[in-house]
Amino acid sequence: MTSISASAAASAEPSADGPAAHRAAGPAFRGRIGSDMRSGHYPVPHRYRLSLSPSCPHCLALAITHGLLELGDTLPVTVLPAVPDAPDCGYAALRPLYEAGAHQYRGPATAPVLSDDWTGRIVSTHAPDILRDLAGRFGARGPVLYPAGADGALEVLERLGEDGINRAAQHAGRLGSDHPGYGTALATLLGALAALDRRLADRPYLLGGELTAADVQVWVTLVQLDTVHRWHLDADAVHRIAGHRRLWAYARRLAAHPAFGRPLDLDAIARRHHARCRGREAAGAAVQIVDWTTAHTPGRRITPAPR
Repeated sequence: MTSISASAAASAEPSADGPAAHRAAGPAFRGRIGSDMRSGHYPVPHRYRLSLSPSCPHCLALAITHGLLELGDTLPVTVLPAVPDAPDCGYAALRPLYEAGAHQYRGPATAPVLSDDWTGRIVSTHAPDILRDLAGRFGARGPVLYPAGADGALEVLERLGEDGINRAAQHAGRLGSDHPGYGTALATLLGALAALDRRLADRPYLLGGELTAADVQVWVTLVQLDTVHRWHLDADAVHRIAGHRRLWAYARRLAAHPAFGRPLDLDAIARRHHARCRGREAAGAAVQIVDWTTAHTPGRRITPAPR
């Protein structure tokens, strides 16, 4: 059965993107894909569907995972607009799913969504659970994204990206460089980047020799930092951020992987940011760290699946 739990409120600082915004989006459907028919939701090809917006960082992580696991039409993807098209900042196309899953649902119909085409109901809107279910229930091909015994390390790296990079960058951008707290937020951000940079000194990926879910999450965080958060930081801060050369070389290397590069839609990210941004643009906006237009491999994006 799919359960619904209230999400904790969190401030969406200069941009409403990022993990904090996902938690603030309202009630979350928290169903899981089980291993067999007794679970209600069990892995069957072509039964489930992902609804993703190319501008949302959580959706980008799911699209990358979908590509890495070579799920293709096994689990079709519906692509939503870059900017939510409903007055409540949700998606009109998702409203029937939300209303079918929760009687008199009044919140925004947000992405991502994992839905069940057999029942027309939502399984989950909780990105971390969906990521694990894709890897654990459908991931027969591709890398082992959640290796045995790595849960603790994966959680540490997820928190480093969420709190040390996303939240710190949002907080610094909201305050502005003339605020006394700006330096503290920036120091937190730079410390997190330095920790990641050190991890890459003797290994190609964050947990060693193989790509894992940590690489997906951190790469999406780095994309957000360069394409969204730097617009609200001063130029000196962005130059210091760019100084972590191993980390950004790693970001460029992953961008050349088709599963990472293909779903990266820079125009969609820019449109969502400028539609929802409440912060002031700063000098750092002019200091691009990675030229993502040439770093990623051109190719077919995930296209909408027929309904």
